[in-house]
Amino acid sequence: MNPKCPIESTLSLINGKWKLLIMKALSQGPLRYGVLEKRIPGVSAKVLTQQLREMEKDGLLIRMIFPEVPPRVEYSLDKMAVSIFDVFVAMRNWGLNEDRVHEIECSGCAECQPPCGNARKGRA
Repeated sequence: MNPKCPIESTLSLINGKWKLLIMKALSQGPLRYGVLEKRIPGVSAKVLTQQLREMEKDGLLIRMIFPEVPPRVEYSLDKMAVSIFDVFVAMRNWGLNEDRVHEIECSGCAECQPPCGNARKGRA
């Protein structure tokens, strides 16, 4: 197996608009599937399910199943996903300070800031 460039590897993990929006939605804490679906307008159920599965397989998400009837499932960010928010902050700052082509405005939602302690124990 040929090693990937680190930038290429990072981009392959977060490619597409849905994965970034999923991470942004989960930045404030664990969410159930239905809440995620509501917070990400325009995503189909099929695509959301596919993206969640890929992100879990790639070590970005933790899928917690609670032994209840009916079963409750929550998604949260893994430590690896939380660490990428430093990149998001840099992207935000670049957009605010360097993009002279587009009209940029930050609402101050703090969803691009590193989450505080919401990642469950996962990969180091």
